Amino acid sequence: MKVRLRRLAVHAQGLGSSSRFSAGIDGALQAVSHLGYVQIDTLSVIERAHHHVLWNRVPGYDPACLNQLIGEKKLFEYWFHAAAYLPMHDYRFALPRMSSIRTGESRYFCNGDPRLMKEILARIRSEGPLRLRDLETGDIGSGSWWSTGPGRRAVETLFMRGDLMVCERRGAEKRYDLAERCLPDDLDLSIPDDHEYAAHLFDTTLRAHGVFTASQLLHLRSGKTLRAAMRDVVHDRITAGSIQRLKDLKALEVYVDSAALESAPASREEVTILSPFDNLVIHRDRLSALFGFDYRIECYTAAPKRAFGYFCLPVLFGDRLVARVDCKAHRGEARFEVLSAHWEAAADRNEVLPHLANELQRFAGFNGCTTLDDAALRKRAGRPRAPQRG
Repeated sequence: MKVRLRRLAVHAQGLGSSSRFSAGIDGALQAVSHLGYVQIDTLSVIERAHHHVLWNRVPGYDPACLNQLIGEKKLFEYWFHAAAYLPMHDYRFALPRMSSIRTGESRYFCNGDPRLMKEILARIRSEGPLRLRDLETGDIGSGSWWSTGPGRRAVETLFMRGDLMVCERRGAEKRYDLAERCLPDDLDLSIPDDHEYAAHLFDTTLRAHGVFTASQLLHLRSGKTLRAAMRDVVHDRITAGSIQRLKDLKALEVYVDSAALESAPASREEVTILSPFDNLVIHRDRLSALFGFDYRIECYTAAPKRAFGYFCLPVLFGDRLVARVDCKAHRGEARFEVLSAHWEAAADRNEVLPHLANELQRFAGFNGCTTLDDAALRKRAGRPRAPQRG
């Protein structure tokens, strides 16, 4: 049964078989729409997470696609459970969070200075899209204090409450414009009620994962009425027979798409090097229960306490997570370095190593590197025991 569940999980994510998405910009839009979100991360030790996630799923993916889709008003940046690219047709489901910030109901993003916010809006309305460093000049403010203190907080508040939107991103640097200039004219701007919102979250999770835990459905979301609405949605879907509850998965409350489980194809035995922020691995309890893979990104962990490396990447082979590789792109040297490799089981090494070496070469190219330094991959490193925490 677990093999079938893993196959469904991998297939639902658009991984592990021939791509379910078109090539290029059309495929990028399809992938974001299918997944529901692609998380944005600014860490650049390798290519940033949002590009990495899409490159793994979309043939011929070009990082320029995201700016183009933002410019065409087909995607937007906002918060899912973290900063993310979202399909524009889901914009109305961001409105409850925006409203809670605007009204002060939310305790987050409520410390923007009203005077600065008013002046920032007036300047962008007059001059067009601006970056933080553009706003540092003129009457609003000057010096680095502005972009790290009151000015940044004002822009973040305006963004989170929906007055400003990101209209372009160059690396980690964003350009902001008025929301009214970034939204399509015919967009539905009605605020969903709790039941609509819960149904949207449920359908997104069902579509993108196939098999999922109850905690995934409201990941990092709170509110008694929303939780009650989600319970009603789950009950209705079970009654209708579209999902069934599973047992014996580490005591987790797990549900599966009944029809998709029967039709999920076998995963091809090919390697995919995943981002630490990939949608497949972001829910750690589910990952452990389905794949037997205990994973934590360690870039936020003090160096002496790291078990696998600063930016260790999960390695998917077919429907199994078999290894993790710590990598770094030395862009100035056009050299991609494998710092370490750790196998979940020694028996996997001989079978997977040739596939992994080939995929690392391709991945190096995606990172703008012509040379692959994979000497560490050839060492017979196993899975180390995790260091003591404390």
